[in-house]
Amino acid sequence: MFDASQAWHLYENNRQLELVDSTLSKFNEEEVKRLIGVGLLCTQTLPSSRPSMSRVVAMLCGDIEVSTVNSKPGYLTEWTFDDVTSFVSDDDPAEESSDYTSHYISSASLSNQDTTPPISGAPALLH
Repeated sequence: MFDASQAWHLYENNRQLELVDSTLSKFNEEEVKRLIGVGLLCTQTLPSSRPSMSRVVAMLCGDIEVSTVNSKPGYLTEWTFDDVTSFVSDDDPAEESSDYTSHYISSASLSNQDTTPPISGAPALLH
């Protein structure tokens, strides 16, 4: 099992290549480092610390350098999974799903009165 905090430790110590699947015989080391760096930038807690999508694409393509990641992503510092009660409920999941589905189906049918197929002669996908 992969431990996300180990990935940060490896990044801080410039050992990102240890994250690569050991069964791979050949890979581009600089590309691996670039992908990990972009991933860490995109998972920063503050939106202002994350790069724009155009910048992400440019970094992935190698057109611009990957910015230095200065802080550990929030999911490594703020989330703890010691208390699983927030993830487990005593409610019947089928009942909860049914309520959710019926609410959104009825909302969608009220907001989308036009049931004409988008292409002439094609059957409607939603009724």
